[in-house]
Amino acid sequence: MEVVAFVGPSGTGKSHRAIGVAHNNNCDAIIDDGLLIKGTKILAGTSAKNETNRIQAVKRAIFTEDDHADAVRSALATGGIHRLLILATSDNMIQKIVLRLGLPQPEKTVYIQQIASRQEMKKAKQMRLKDGKHIVPVPTVELKPHFTGYFADLPYNLFSKERKHAEPDRSIVRPAFSYYGKIFISDYAIQDIINIIAQKMLGIDKVNSIRVRRRTSDTKGIAIAVEVVLFYGVKVFEVTKVFQNKIKEKVEYMTAMQVKKVDVSVRSLSVRR
Repeated sequence: MEVVAFVGPSGTGKSHRAIGVAHNNNCDAIIDDGLLIKGTKILAGTSAKNETNRIQAVKRAIFTEDDHADAVRSALATGGIHRLLILATSDNMIQKIVLRLGLPQPEKTVYIQQIASRQEMKKAKQMRLKDGKHIVPVPTVELKPHFTGYFADLPYNLFSKERKHAEPDRSIVRPAFSYYGKIFISDYAIQDIINIIAQKMLGIDKVNSIRVRRRTSDTKGIAIAVEVVLFYGVKVFEVTKVFQNKIKEKVEYMTAMQVKKVDVSVRSLSVRR
């Protein structure tokens, strides 16, 4: 396996440019912040952006945990990877990563200063410092099962037909250790989303109760139980099924939290006035 290094200070736009650098150097996989990425898939690893502080994030990025390093080494051996791009903040960090993963020395090193102007790097730094935003070079749908922080590029209008899209091959995230601090999404916010969905649903008279149960760290995500009153004469199974799907879709889209389970129970039927 051949290795190419991509080096630059933290927050200067390496992850944003990683896919382009990989393409220009014929690399078919990327190691970035503890993740092994091939194409649009995460083959192995755990994102350093999952960690609660910067020290742990650095340790994750250089594969100090044996089980983490073992998982990535195994995926490297079986993933059909011929040329690998490794992102790091320094040449020393590159050396630590190749040592931990048993990789050969880089045959080439690309420095961020070679491909980005001072103005571009300054703009990337401002986004990191001001907004606490980090880039992960993989689609959001692929990153969600591997990430427990919050996605920063969220819409402001739940029911807007014109959704705001990030570039399809990148995710914008805000880790717990960002300058914004830790973000907590209240159960009341989730309940409000569900109530708005119910108001716009044909066949639902009212919502009696909503319960949100947060899963343990071993089973990431939330479980939602909703009790509703339907109008007499509607197709009960069809209405509840659509309601379940909409709850999962909208709550995940608005909060970037994984919805593992949605239970909808029908309390009673009411007659339209």
